[in-house]
Amino acid sequence: MQLGGDMSVGLEKRANGVAVVTINRPHVLNALDVPAKERLGSIWQEISDDPEIRVAVLTGAGEKAFCAGSDIKEINRTGRMVASEILLRAIPGVGTPLVKPVIAALHGYCIGMGMTLALHCDLRLAAKDTVLGYPEVKHGMISAVSALHLPQVIPSALAMEMLLMARNISAEEALRWGLVNAVVDDVVAEAEKWAATIGGYSPPAVQATKRLAMFSRRLSEAERAEIEAMRALVETHDDYKDGAAVFAGRA
Repeated sequence: MQLGGDMSVGLEKRANGVAVVTINRPHVLNALDVPAKERLGSIWQEISDDPEIRVAVLTGAGEKAFCAGSDIKEINRTGRMVASEILLRAIPGVGTPLVKPVIAALHGYCIGMGMTLALHCDLRLAAKDTVLGYPEVKHGMISAVSALHLPQVIPSALAMEMLLMARNISAEEALRWGLVNAVVDDVVAEAEKWAATIGGYSPPAVQATKRLAMFSRRLSEAERAEIEAMRALVETHDDYKDGAAVFAGRA
């Protein structure tokens, strides 16, 4: 069931308490423009508010990508990055508190903003063809929220390598690093199986466990202010505009 007029991100609610969220922009490798980010934010709020939803699966439409990041062509057109409030709300559990588990079903390109979405899901399953990375510094941009949280998920040295080298890694490498839970053949089917299992457990117990497990990763006011300050700093330079123009010219 598709809710709302914006088809850029779909929300399907299943009878077993599982919600499937699908980024639906395969013509641009599911890259997220501002309306898609706004739609994601409204979906996380709806999932949080709906007592019938127990667990969510996040995936991408098409065969080539989970999400290839932010829509850099849009950034090139507007000359601006998305507002921090819209960005934070698009990320599961960051802008909107979300105690219900979210499982990422990754395939193809999972880079930039796509990697940030995956990082903030509670479980990550990857297809064998998944490519993961943070190319932002290569384009004069910043992955602000991931820069704070990635070192809490994998060892700091590996986090810094991903963020500063802008080198993509394979699904198997991500598994060795502890960035994904498993590499599987049919990632959506496996994610839905995990979701159905979790959805069959006591919602208060599941949600309390997630809340405690994620307590240290909640953004403080100081962290929110630092994210805003660092994004503003990047926007005072033209490097990101140049990077967006180069990308748009190649694409």
